[in-house]
Order: sequence, then C-alpha cells, then structure tokens
Amino acid sequence: MSVLGKITTLLGVGGERSAPPPRYEGITDGLVLTDTDVWAWWTCETSNSDLLGEDERDAEQARAETALTTVLAGMDVHLRVLWSPYSADDYRAEASDMYRAGRWEEWAEDRAARLDQIALPIRHVLLGVRLGGRQRPANRRITESAGVSPSGVPARELATWHAAARRLGRRLESSPWRCSAATVELLAWMVTREQHRGVPAPVDGRSMVTGAALAALTRGRVLPYPDHLRMVDASGDVAAWVAVLPMVAFPERTTTPGPGEWLRILAEVSYLPPDDDQDDAFGGLIPVSPEASVRLRVLPKRAAIARTDETAKLVREQTDSASTHAIGDPGQVITDAGQAMTELRADLEREHLSLVEDHPRLVVTSTAGLEDLRARVDAVSAHYADLGITVQTGVDEQRALWLETWPGDRVRVPDLGHVRDTAAMAGAWWWGGARVGSDHGPVIGYLTGSTPGVVRLPPVADGRDATTVAYIGRSGKGKTTAGMIMALEAAFHGAWVLALDFKGDLGGLVAAADRYGLPSRLVQMNRAHAGAADLIPLLAEAGRDAARAEVPAQLSLVTPAHLRAAGAEVAVQAATNAVISSSPNPATWQVVQHLRDSTDPVAIATGDALYELSQTPHGSLFMGRPEPGAVPPLNTQPGVWVVQLPGLSLPGAGEERERWTSVQALSVAVMHSLLAYGVTTAGRPDLRTLAKVIMVPEVHVLTGTVQGRHFLDYIARVGRALGVRFGLDTQDATGLLLLPGVIEQLAMVIGFQLTSAPEQDALAELLGLPVCKETREIIRSLADGHGDETRHGHSIIRDQRFGAAKVQWDVPTAELLDVLDTSPRAAETAHDGVHV
Repeated sequence: MSVLGKITTLLGVGGERSAPPPRYEGITDGLVLTDTDVWAWWTCETSNSDLLGEDERDAEQARAETALTTVLAGMDVHLRVLWSPYSADDYRAEASDMYRAGRWEEWAEDRAARLDQIALPIRHVLLGVRLGGRQRPANRRITESAGVSPSGVPARELATWHAAARRLGRRLESSPWRCSAATVELLAWMVTREQHRGVPAPVDGRSMVTGAALAALTRGRVLPYPDHLRMVDASGDVAAWVAVLPMVAFPERTTTPGPGEWLRILAEVSYLPPDDDQDDAFGGLIPVSPEASVRLRVLPKRAAIARTDETAKLVREQTDSASTHAIGDPGQVITDAGQAMTELRADLEREHLSLVEDHPRLVVTSTAGLEDLRARVDAVSAHYADLGITVQTGVDEQRALWLETWPGDRVRVPDLGHVRDTAAMAGAWWWGGARVGSDHGPVIGYLTGSTPGVVRLPPVADGRDATTVAYIGRSGKGKTTAGMIMALEAAFHGAWVLALDFKGDLGGLVAAADRYGLPSRLVQMNRAHAGAADLIPLLAEAGRDAARAEVPAQLSLVTPAHLRAAGAEVAVQAATNAVISSSPNPATWQVVQHLRDSTDPVAIATGDALYELSQTPHGSLFMGRPEPGAVPPLNTQPGVWVVQLPGLSLPGAGEERERWTSVQALSVAVMHSLLAYGVTTAGRPDLRTLAKVIMVPEVHVLTGTVQGRHFLDYIARVGRALGVRFGLDTQDATGLLLLPGVIEQLAMVIGFQLTSAPEQDALAELLGLPVCKETREIIRSLADGHGDETRHGHSIIRDQRFGAAKVQWDVPTAELLDVLDTSPRAAETAHDGVHV
C-alpha cells in the first residue's frame, strides 16, 4: 500500500470507504451483475414463528444453523429486509380476475379504498450470495476505456451464472428459509429504491434489464451529511431523508424468543411523529419500519477453529506477560476470555457450528423531514437499547454505510462488524414472523403478529384439496361476520351461496348482497314464505324423480304414528306419484290436497292431518300453498340464498321417534327439505362447474340429529369432488372434534376467542398449535383490546398449508359493518324480498 493510501485509511477516507459505487451491467431473474461481480438473489419465505411451539422453534433454528454452516460457508452473503406499501392499485387491477357478479367494481373499489386507508407495509426478505468475479477480455477493456463498449451481458456468460445460481438455489430451497429466485421486477425495484426515485419497475415478462433501462434505475442525486443523507428528486427537491445506523454492540448472550431475534422484531418499532395531533386508538403511534442490511461471511469450520486458536494464543501471551511482571494477576476479563475460547473450540469441533463475520446496519427513512427522521432514529435506538443492543448513527460514515447497502457492493466500514457463532446469527430469525393465507384472492384482513401484511383467502373451492372451513369461537366475537364476508366474496366470484340460518341473524347478508346488486333472497319460517322450502319445485331442476323418494320420506316424518301404522305411508307415496306425473307444476300442497280428495279413509285422514300442520309456520315452509303472486322458491342461480329457521325445536340425539312432539317432527321435516336440497344441488352433474358455498352457522343444531350428522359428513367428504366450499360456524370446538369425517376434510380453521380450558385445547388441536398453557392464554386474549374494549374479528387462522397466524378481519366500509351487524339491534332492520 502506498504512503498516501495508508494515510487516507488512517483518516477513515481511504480503502474500501472511498471505492467507487458498483456499476450495474445487468439485472435478470435471480441475478444482479456489476462490472466486477455477480450476485445471486433469492426471496425468503416467512415462517410462522410467532405461534410455533418451543420444540418446533428449536428444531427450525437448528436447521438454519446447519444451512449457514454447510450451504453458505465461505461465501459472501448479503441479507436485506425491505418494506413496501401494499399497492391498492394492484388490487384494483386484479379485481376483474376475482369478481364477475353484481356491482363488483364498486365492491373492489371499496376494498381498495380501505387498503389505501390502512396503508399496510409489506415485508420483503432477500438473500444475496456472491457467485464470483467477472472476467473481461482484453479487447472489451480497451473498448470500455474508449467509451464505445456495447451494453449488455454475453449470453454464454449469463448462462454460466444462471447454472451456478440454480445449483446453489436447490440447496437453499430445502432450508428453513425456503428460498426462491427473486424476480427481475423485485430486483430492479430493490436497486431503484436505494435512491428513492419514482422510476417504475420493468413490466412483467421482461427477462433482462440492461443499457439505458438499467441506467435509468440507478441515476439519482444524494447529498451526504454527517448524520444522514438527503435524496434529491429530478426537480431538485429533497424527496427523502435517510440515516444508516450500524449495530455496534450486542449482549454476550441472547435468548430466543426475545432479544436474540433482532432482525425479526424490526416491525415492532414504533414512534410518535413530532407533529402528530391524532387521537386514535393507538395514541398516535405509527410503525417506523426500519430496514436491515447485513453483510456476512460464514467461516469454514477449519478457518473458524484457526481464528479461535489465534485468539486463545493471544490470551495466553497476555497471561504469560502478566505473570512475568509485577502485576501477577492477568485479570478476570482475560481469564474469562481464555475459558470462553476453550469452550468455543470444543463446540466447533463437536457440533454443526462455525463462526460468522457480520456487519449489521439499519436504514431509517423519512419523507416528512429531518426532524421526523431524527424522531424515528431515536425510536429505533431506544427500542434496541431495551434489548441490550446498541444502535448508533454512523456519524461521518453515512456515504460509505449507504453504499454498503447497495446490492452488489462490499463491506466498506469493516471496523463496525462482529464475529459470533452461527447459532447467534440464526437466532436473529430474519425469516420469522407471521404468514397465512394464499398468494391470490380477496384481501379479507391483515396480520397482527410481528410481521404486518394483508391476508388473502380463497372464497370458493379450487378442487385440489379439502374444502371445509370451520369458524369457531364465542358468540359476538366476529365468527359469523367473517363467514358472511367470505360468502359475499364467493357471490361476487359468481358462486351459488346457501346459508342455513338457525339463529336468525343473517338477514344482513341479504341486505349486503342487495347493496351491491347481487341476486339474493331471504326465506323466513312464516306464512308469508309458504312453500319456499317445498322439495318438489326445489328438486325439479334435478329431475322429477328426485322428489318421488324425498317428499314421501319428509311427509312421513310429520304423519301421526297411528296413521302410519294404518298404512298412511303407502297413501302418501301414491299421492306423490300421481301429482308429479299429472300436474304441470307439481307441489307438496297438491299432494296434501290429493290425499284429502281421495275416497280412502286413511288417505283422507292423513291429508286432513297434514293440512292442519301446513297452517303452522314450520309446516307452511315445506308443504304450505303459496299465496297468489308470491315470490318463487329458492333456485340454483348464482347469488345469495338465506333461509332463517330460528324456531326449530329438534329432538335430542337418540330420542325415539314415537316420543317426538309435533313441533319436533315439523322441525326435522323442515331440515329434511333444506338438507335434501343442499345435497342434491351440490351433487348435480350439470352444476359441477358452478362454484357452490353452503354456510351453516350454529352447526351444533345439526349434530344433534341423525340427518344433520349425515349431511355434515357427506358434504365435507365429497366437497372437493363436487366443488362445494362448506362453511361451519360453531361455539363448540369439542363437539366438532367428535366428527372425524368433518375434521379430516378441514381446509381452514378460523378460531376466535374461547374461555374454557377444554374448548381452548380443542381449538388448539384444530389449529395445529401446541396444547399448553401458553396457547390457552393466546386464545383467551384474542378479543382483548385497549382497556375494556372488545376486539371483534381478531382470530387465528390455520390455512391449507397448515400455517397459523393471528389475523384481524376487516370490513371495507362502516356502512357494510352496520349492515352485517348480528347483534339484537340489527333485527329492527331485517331485510326481506327477492333481488335478481
């Protein structure tokens, strides 16, 4: 090194600090190429570490340690944790692929406007690995020096780097980080945002960014100051204020979960803006969303042992020096260091453990001003200080530290780094947090764990997996509202939605459907809806023969026992056959009239008995005569069809039929109508391509009868084949566990607050969480808000990939929330009628 180089390095302005920024020459899927190096980049999938049991956490962290030691040993690695706002405009663009019925454009706009309002940040975790340096032919160097080099990367060279990235990627795919190659759009955005310019990312499908397009991504102005940087936009105005904070000190020992997870907890940092005058539920606190840039190199085991031996040798030399001088005692610090080196060397030889050199930096950004930036920086420093971690502003090092964060750059401030074991690095849990739901589909809420983000759930069955969804929790905590939101989403998708409302509080679902122009109908158990659940017209589309067996079986349920003993069932079958064969528009009331007009005394007596029962609210629903001009019965057209049956009085399980009261018999017969209608419609071959949703709130009403249990088991088992999404709503988690046929077919479990230990344990088992005291407390506190406030709609969702996370269900507008209200006051605005 020259004398000038030594002097500038001593002053802190030479060496890597003063090296020019990287010059990008190409960005493609999974690769960033500079003029000197090639880096491969992957995205890390978020793990549901928030709700993992202790054993599962330990096992996953151990696998991460092994991946660091075996897969990444000896490589230069760059970890980035970035945040971006969820794009409501993207959701608007996707709407036409998700919706097709009713005024779906208005529904999608309400959803998008709500997403704009809550402005959720989305976390991106990227892992970069340096594959190697680029070799340049002599003639290319000459043309470059003359300024006439063609832009772009040779195809043969690109193919070589892609092959190397795929080989490494296959090993990273099976790691706990479940890495997948980063798209060119994501990488271009990562490069662009370092200068906070509003350059749009390349369009989808563009496989390579080079030349002028690449230059546009990296052209900008940055003004460095001692404690921050100012990003200047194209008009010369300051667009953002940025501070890079090195993490300069960590505790000697850290624990996980806890302070050791210093990368996972980035989303937990919040602050009070200096000019904040809000009076919201959170006291004006908003997330800081600091970003992380960690450059690290895992030492191969031999190199790690050699490093340990060098340190141990230095300790021995200091000990010997102290013993030969008057001081005698080397001191406790040196003694402890010697013992630590001995233990570390033994661990390195015995376990899958090595050492890692890392250089962690946090990047704090404000678009409001310098005062706001400093408030954010103070919040970050204070948050980590509470964990025993020292985070400071890199005074007079901002330019070098900022360039360090660039993809494809290098460590520029090596003295602000650390050497620790790989167990400590894996304990940072940069891939930890919360993740649940699908990558596509409607946004139904947002995560409330350590990782913010939106939650998307498919409202209809996709035919590739189980299709039953269980909503479980106490009354009034939001499970029925969540079910109605999913029913609306399915209806906008073009599905046929049947809701069996045994409690009588789903009237708002029809009102909401009407609000957005969806076909809908609310059927209530009263004389005004006589014949609405008549099996003959309900099953007509499936063929008249479908009713020949179902209608006599249904009428037999309510026929008095003495008439059945006298042969009434034969008379009922004969009357049913005659009406279906002769009438152009057959109906059950015609069967009753046919019996009354018969000359057979048993038939007449049976007809008279059934006629009197048809005058009751229960009986009129399935065998009453509709009034002239009455609305047509339920049908199989896409839309929302709600049947309210709050007055059912079903017999207990195992109760003998002869002991049923007339009300119990009528209740079973009404249910027979709806279950037969649901089963037949779900199984019709001509409706296989129609998306279907059957929603059953208060499912314990069904489990008490043989017919109900058969219906639940049948729909759950054949739901995938028939394309039926089956939604079950219950307060009884323990009772649901007694239905193995249903449990085996659960695609999703959505758990709300429960307070008794047996119910909490049953819900934990259904959610796939550890059955323990900690899980019970999590379930018990789901509805706890600020102070005495109840937090409605807060749940734990277990998705089809068996991941579980805390989720807050979100209703797009206050108007819709009022419409879907299931409290008693909502009954005053009950909705009725047909909307097609």
